[in-house]
Amino acid sequence: MSDAGSNPPVVDAAAEARAKQLAEDIEKAKAAGWTNPIPFQYAQVVGGEAAADATRDDAAWLSDAVVYAWDDEFGEVGPKNEEVEKMLYEDPYGQRIGQQIQALSFKVSVEGAEQVLPVRDFNDAGLHPIMLENVQLCKYTTPTPIQAYTIPAVLTGHDVVAIAQTGSGKTAAFLIPIMSRLMGKTRQLAAPRPNPLRYNPATDRVRAEPLVLVVCPTRELACQIFDEARRLCYRTMLRPCVIYGGAPSKNQREQLEMGCDILIATPGRLADFMSNMNLLSLERLKFTIIDEADELLSTGWEDIMERLFAASSSNQDADHTFLMFSATFPKSARKLAREYMEEDFVRIKVGRVGSTHANIKQQVVYVEESAKNQALFDLIFSEPPQRTLIFVNAKAKCDIVDDFLYNKGLPTTSIHSDRTQREREDALRAFRTGRAPIMVATGVSARGLDVANIKHVINYDLPSTQHDGITEYVHRIGRTARIGNEGKATSFFNDRNDDIAEDLVKILLESKQDIPDFLEQHKPADPDNIEWHDGTDDESEVGDFDGGGFGGEVAGEAAGGFGGPADSFGGPADSFGGPADSFGGPADSFGGPADSFGGAAADGFNASAADGFGGQADGFNASAADGFGGGDAAWGGGDDANGKVDSW
Repeated sequence: MSDAGSNPPVVDAAAEARAKQLAEDIEKAKAAGWTNPIPFQYAQVVGGEAAADATRDDAAWLSDAVVYAWDDEFGEVGPKNEEVEKMLYEDPYGQRIGQQIQALSFKVSVEGAEQVLPVRDFNDAGLHPIMLENVQLCKYTTPTPIQAYTIPAVLTGHDVVAIAQTGSGKTAAFLIPIMSRLMGKTRQLAAPRPNPLRYNPATDRVRAEPLVLVVCPTRELACQIFDEARRLCYRTMLRPCVIYGGAPSKNQREQLEMGCDILIATPGRLADFMSNMNLLSLERLKFTIIDEADELLSTGWEDIMERLFAASSSNQDADHTFLMFSATFPKSARKLAREYMEEDFVRIKVGRVGSTHANIKQQVVYVEESAKNQALFDLIFSEPPQRTLIFVNAKAKCDIVDDFLYNKGLPTTSIHSDRTQREREDALRAFRTGRAPIMVATGVSARGLDVANIKHVINYDLPSTQHDGITEYVHRIGRTARIGNEGKATSFFNDRNDDIAEDLVKILLESKQDIPDFLEQHKPADPDNIEWHDGTDDESEVGDFDGGGFGGEVAGEAAGGFGGPADSFGGPADSFGGPADSFGGPADSFGGPADSFGGAAADGFNASAADGFGGQADGFNASAADGFGGGDAAWGGGDDANGKVDSW
């Protein structure tokens, strides 16, 4: 009978090999310069004290972040507060305009009953002096294309539908002119509220009656807009607040009860608070902004949006302004615009709807499902350590990929909708500060995410056509190369992704990227004339804006367009493209020979003389310096933009 104790231990060769490989991977991560991974102690912070997280230095919740405290004894403008100013503006993790901003070339289309003249310099925009100071404190130097057209449109009182690529500065485009318009009028328009410096919650609580409401689809985007509002409200009487699901409603109610002039909200929490008339009323509302409208209207919030628009009483209040911002313009968004906006609303479109830009270097590699983890690991190590955002299609996969990378010695975190709000805020804070410079996310959770210096976006899973397909792809890769910075997007492709292949190839061709061999079969017959059938901007449907399509270019480059027979885009008279007194007419008109848009003499759009839009100097698309679309220091310079109408 053998003695069991004398048997040699069974050696699991496979386990030993795995342990050895893991140790080598961890050493590889350290040698490459990645910081040691720091695990999130969720148990310490969820339901516990905020101080358990050393990265949280200003507030337990993002909704509690500091705002400028207005004293009733202040005059028109509040005094400087160096401590608050430092917290608001000296953000080492903030987004900055990149060196390649001039490399972006945009075709800008503007449609409306009145001509909107763009601003090329914030100093010339007619902003309130304090708002201009705050813009400078934010280090905004030159308006982006969407800002250049939206700011004057809002300042002149127009409803606006703005369609622009992600990362184009849309938030500042609506906040800057709205706040500037309210400066000097807040005392007359705003509801009574307590002095925050002597506030007693037991006796001084008030009902929130905001003047401005911004609705957006995700909690993270709401907090980003709130941060922007906090900076732009500095030294003004305007008080911003943010409400969103997942965080304690008690904290957010307490903020509202101190008074609120600018409210940023996600639809679910907004609907909850609107049901309590003692807490929130929209009776004083002057501005309603719907941000990421395409996402809001495709995720089941249509009923709440209808309630919100109706509550804003746009038909009864001639002073009320509606603004809608979106990367695409689906039929549901067009329906809301047609029903609730003024008939003379301005529509601004920057670039092709749903397009991307050349500052993102896109790469598609073929990887079988079973090989994705190793391919991801190898890809991360093919680049220097950098802030990297990885997209997957499922919440469970998000956790799996996060664990895989963490166990390889990489500093990772992850975010998806099953996480608590505290976990989501912790993850974003760690990603933003570089504590965990690799983040794994689902597409929905990262919609609208604006984190500085994301250098690499990796589509571990490509989105399927059943889940927004190429539109979702564009949103994802738009997290990098924002406002003139450069970045890289790498996507893993295999046979499961054939449904998106054709549109993916079109996007690559449009932005002049290389087409891999395995996608060559999906190239269109004529790569130089790509036809898009994504349905994101199809206004040719019967009944949409009284017929007609978007067909014409700005300033009558082509016939057709926004449709009706007269007083309209594409009509025969008094219209874009008409023969006289119109865009494209022979005299005193857009396209006429003199004193006109497109005229041959001075002061005309695309004029050959100075001071003309498209002229030789100081003009949009000018051939000299400082022109939008011109040579040096110009948007979209070079052959791509020169001579085009309103090209940036």
